[in-house]
Amino acid sequence: MDTGWLAACGLDCGPCEIRLAPADEAAARVVVDWFRSQGWLAEGEGMAQVLERKMYCTGCLGSRETHWSADCWILTCCVDERGRDNCAQCEQFPCPRLVDWAGQNEGYGAALARLQRLHAGSGMPPA
Repeated sequence: MDTGWLAACGLDCGPCEIRLAPADEAAARVVVDWFRSQGWLAEGEGMAQVLERKMYCTGCLGSRETHWSADCWILTCCVDERGRDNCAQCEQFPCPRLVDWAGQNEGYGAALARLQRLHAGSGMPPA
């Protein structure tokens, strides 16, 4: 499994428009439109303001200045406190808090499933 753009939580950041926006014109249009719909950009503001305000993401192992959710509890636990790249590398995987998080929606459930496949291939015993 390619883990190059795998978030600590198991989300696949590869196709994420927020990550791609600085270098991909189509992704930038999607992001700017969404940011305007959320009130985060005013009419007339665009990608220049996104870049200036660092409103894009470089992934969980990138700079926190350019992380979509720099205060994410999973990022803090996994990367900061345990020194891991993703939760599948943890001795306590899957922890109850991660399982609860994964139950919130289909995307989070798929992220946990991705981590479970990665964990199974690592030879690490389940917690």
